[in-house]
Amino acid sequence: MARRLYAYAAERHAFSEAEAAEALGESVGAAVAELAAAHLIQPRSRPTTDGSCPDGPARMCWSAVSPQAAVARTLAPLALRVRETHDEMDRLRGRLEELLPAYEAGTDLRARGGANALELVTDPAALQDLIGELIASAESEVLTCHPGGGRSPATLEGAVVRDEAMLARGVRMRTLYQHTARYSRPTAAYVERVTALGSQVRTVGDGLMRMILVDRHTGLMEVQDDIKAALVVREPNVVEFMAQTFERTWAEAEPFNTTIGPDQARSISDELRQTIVRLLAEGLEDKVIARRLGMSERTCQRHIAEIMRAVGAKSRFQAGFLLSATAAATASAASATAATAAASATSAASGAPLTPHPAGAPESAAPAGTAETS
Repeated sequence: MARRLYAYAAERHAFSEAEAAEALGESVGAAVAELAAAHLIQPRSRPTTDGSCPDGPARMCWSAVSPQAAVARTLAPLALRVRETHDEMDRLRGRLEELLPAYEAGTDLRARGGANALELVTDPAALQDLIGELIASAESEVLTCHPGGGRSPATLEGAVVRDEAMLARGVRMRTLYQHTARYSRPTAAYVERVTALGSQVRTVGDGLMRMILVDRHTGLMEVQDDIKAALVVREPNVVEFMAQTFERTWAEAEPFNTTIGPDQARSISDELRQTIVRLLAEGLEDKVIARRLGMSERTCQRHIAEIMRAVGAKSRFQAGFLLSATAAATASAASATAATAAASATSAASGAPLTPHPAGAPESAAPAGTAETS
C-alpha cells in the first residue's frame, strides 16, 4: 500500500488522506505514517482558491519528496554516528600504538633472557585468536597433530576457511590424525577439501600428541588435563624436538584416503586391534585406551570383549596376563631366531661347520695336498 500511495503522491502537488483514501479505495493512514517516517512525504498546508487555508482536518496535506532527498535525510544521523565512531577508533588506536615501543623493547629484553620461550594460554578465546594469528602469518609450512578421532563440525567449519586461505597463499600443510578419524564424515569431508588444494593428511593408531608447528619457529603444545589450554613454545631446541617428533610419526603414518577400500579398512582395523592388545597388556583402563585411540569407550569395550574371547580370558586381568605372556614368548622366539641367523651368518663367513663333529672325529683335517706337521 505504501508504494501505491507514493506513486499517487508523486503525480500531484499535494493531497489529503481523505482524497488518497477515496482515490485508492482503502484506508491510507498506516501507509502515510510509513512514508512520513521514511521522509518520502512531507506535510504541507494547501491553500484554498482564494489563497487562504481551509480549517479542519482537510487543512493537513502531504506532498511527495524525491528518494535522493529522503536518503540524505534518513542516513544523516547514521553517517554522523559512523564519523564519530571512526574518530573514536582513531583516538583509541593512537593511544594504544603509543605503547608499541615499550612493548617491543620489553619483548626484545625477554627474548635475550629466554623468558618468553614458553607461555601458557588458558583462555579458550585468546587461544583461538592466537591460532588464527599464527596461521595467518605462516610463510612456508604448518604441521598439525589432532588426536582423539574425528573433529566436531563446528571446529571444522572455522578451520576449513582459515586453512584454505593459507593453502591458497602457497603455504605447505601436513596434518596427522588417528585412524578413528577416518570414520568421521565431517572430518573426511574437510580432508577432501584441503587435500584438493595440496595439503597432505595421514593417520596413525596411537602415540599422537596435539600440537601445531608454524614455520618451525613457533609451536603450540597440548596441556595435560586441560584440552582448552595450550603451551606456546618459541625455544628453538624444543621447537626442533617437536618437529622431529612429528617427522618420525609422519614416516610411520598411512595416507588419509577419503574412500577406504576393504583391504585398507581391514588393515586399519587390525592395527587398531593390535594397539588395543598392547595397551591392554600394559594394564591400562578402558577409558584410558579409548582416549588414546580417539574412540568412544563403548567401542573400545566391544573390541576388548572380542579380544578376550579370542584369547579365552574370563577377566581383563587374565587377558592382560595372557597377552603379556604371549608377547614375551613372541619376543623370546624372535630373539632366538635372530641369534640363530647371526650364528649362521658368522659360520658361513668363517667356513666353520654349522654342527659339532661326531665323537672321536678329528677337529680338523689338513687340506688335500698339504703336508701335516708333527
